[in-house]
Order: sequence, then C-alpha cells, then structure tokens
Amino acid sequence: MKQFIHKSMAMVMAVVVLLTTMSFTVDMHYCGDTLVDFSFIQDVKTCGMGKAEPAKSCSNSMISKKSCCSDEQLIIEGQDDLKQDFSQLTFEQQIFVAAFTYSYISLFEGTESQEISFSDHSPPFIRRDLQVLHQTFLI
Repeated sequence: MKQFIHKSMAMVMAVVVLLTTMSFTVDMHYCGDTLVDFSFIQDVKTCGMGKAEPAKSCSNSMISKKSCCSDEQLIIEGQDDLKQDFSQLTFEQQIFVAAFTYSYISLFEGTESQEISFSDHSPPFIRRDLQVLHQTFLI
C-alpha cells in the first residue's frame, strides 16, 4: 500500500510540473454574450454572422452595422525557469538562510557533558522475575 501511494504521488507531481510548464491557447467565439464555440487546437468555427456584410445604399451610407460576434483568445503561458537563482537574494533573505542553516546544524551537535543523572539511584526491587513468570525469553 505504501509503494502504491508513493508511486501515485510521484505521478501527481509529474503531472503538476507538466501542466505548469506547458503553454496553451484557448480560442473562443461569442455571438452577443453567448459562447458559441471554443477550441484548444485550431481556430474556432464562427456562426457566419461576422462575415455577413451590411447592404450599403446611397441613402444610408453613414450608417454601418457593427457585428454582434466577437472572437477572444486566452493565452496561458507556462513557466520557463524552474530553477531558482540564489545569486539574487536580498540581504534579509541571506541573513535568514545563514541563521536557519546555523540553527539546523547545531541541532545535531553532541553534548560534551558526561554526567549520568541516574547513577545515584538504586534499581527498583523486583518481587518476581516477570520473564520467567510469563515464559517470554529473548533469544
């Protein structure tokens, strides 16, 4: 079970890295406020209303109809630089890294003290030998 969880988490992290580094574009076609078509791969199919040209007459040459259709393009760019550059740390960040490193390393240093705190106390009195009583022996 532990191996399955480990492999599944590795796959999830690989997919997250893939999705964050991948760039893609979504093309959308709207007629008014209604989404008619969207596409990830190719250009969207229009409803045909954007291509229709209004008839121009001599009496209404100043009036031109605006198309109710619109095309939108949503561009999502992924990360290009996954490795952080540590040469551009601010002074406060450098102080934090130095203090954290020093305090982390000092956690694992041994003590010089040879003091044994329990040497003045006698061991407890054993009424019965429990290992013999319960017949549990370490071999």
